[in-house]
Amino acid sequence: MDLQQMRYVVAVAETSSFTRAAERCLVVQSALSHQIAKLERELGARLFDRTSRRVRLTPAGAAFLPAARQSLEAAERAAAEVAAAVGEVRGRLAVGLIPTVAAVDVPAALRTFRGRYPRVRIGLRVGASEELAEQVRDGALDVAFLGLPTSADPPRGVRAHAFAEDRLVAVVAPDHPLAGEPAVDLRRLASEVFVDLPAGTAGRVQSDLAFAAAGLTRDVAFEVTTADLFMARLVGQGLAVALLPSRYVHQLTGVATIEVTDAPTRVEYAVWNAAGRTPAATAFLTALGLGAHAAAPEAAEPPAAAPPSAEPVRNREAPSSGRT
Repeated sequence: MDLQQMRYVVAVAETSSFTRAAERCLVVQSALSHQIAKLERELGARLFDRTSRRVRLTPAGAAFLPAARQSLEAAERAAAEVAAAVGEVRGRLAVGLIPTVAAVDVPAALRTFRGRYPRVRIGLRVGASEELAEQVRDGALDVAFLGLPTSADPPRGVRAHAFAEDRLVAVVAPDHPLAGEPAVDLRRLASEVFVDLPAGTAGRVQSDLAFAAAGLTRDVAFEVTTADLFMARLVGQGLAVALLPSRYVHQLTGVATIEVTDAPTRVEYAVWNAAGRTPAATAFLTALGLGAHAAAPEAAEPPAAAPPSAEPVRNREAPSSGRT
């Protein structure tokens, strides 16, 4: 078997179609089908069940797919390492981020990075902090941007750099009775109906801990998987209020924001896995101002310069082997 055959198998598995897989791989469908049939003969097993309506993996195909992906990733990484040895950065860069990341202008950082390294393909994944940290540990992501309660340590098993600490503010509908207030406290907000992230997630915990510390409970009637514009639309319709980072809320429209005197706070981190870091990941960390960390992954990590709009956070970096 060869890498091209494995690439075809992965494409068919991901598109559930020989036609779409051929389009992705820039080959005619007959050539792709021929190569997969040849591979199936070599393996002595069918990899796909084909019907007139759909294509799906057989048990043998499901067993083959992870190894095929790993082989393709290994080959791609090897090519990237060779290119880096002669001064060229290419390959793939997988970046994860929470929707409310604000300490780093990720699009601007990617624009700079893309201008320097146009041959790197970039994949972006939006999710919750704990999920993104796990994907960095597992190698599915190269770098991720997280937001965690100030009382929490960075995730275990990854390198972490704290960029900034931020206070949450109350977000309400423009016609809400509190909209004209300069500031409120958690006790006043406790009587409101809230929209928030699912219980147990890092974005939710920071608010839950603050209300609990004040001896208060609140009604979270709406849960959303990400703190995005849909949450703002719920707030704008007067269905609920929210607590969101102050540096993020300026991106929202149709809502009013209020300072919270005893607000919960969070820290934004960049995290990465020092083991098996790709040249593209190292280059991106350098573009973020973390070049010293990227160049010497086993050394103690000095603070990197924080973005102009961010409040630096001290003593929150941890090596991958310690409590992170």
